[in-house]
Amino acid sequence: MKPIFRFSLIILLSLSLWACSGGQKNTAESSPGNANAGAELFAKPVLGSQAGCKTCHSLQPGVVIVGPSLAGIASLAAEREADKSAEEYLRESITAPNQYLVEGYPENVMPLVYEKELTAEEIDSLVAYMLTLK
Repeated sequence: MKPIFRFSLIILLSLSLWACSGGQKNTAESSPGNANAGAELFAKPVLGSQAGCKTCHSLQPGVVIVGPSLAGIASLAAEREADKSAEEYLRESITAPNQYLVEGYPENVMPLVYEKELTAEEIDSLVAYMLTLK
């Protein structure tokens, strides 16, 4: 087999594999949302009719504003509820925040309206962003 043909074949196969994967890495922690859009949403001072995420949650380890710090939440979320993935836990924390309470934090502090006030795409994006916080 001629070297140029072999090289062309390798390039063609590589491009085919890349196209089949959608051009993205397929990871166990992939989320349907857009992490960059989620970071922008997280940084907003107001989400819907409520305080935005950064108003109550720090991204610095051990720094508590109102709610728990979200530093390392992607790793912690996988361990919080044995029967839930990190993605499931994070989604539930936004849409049904009283379902699981972090020790030391009372009920009804996290707004209960985000499921109604945020679109499914916005929730997906917030989850995707939080999955990057390792």
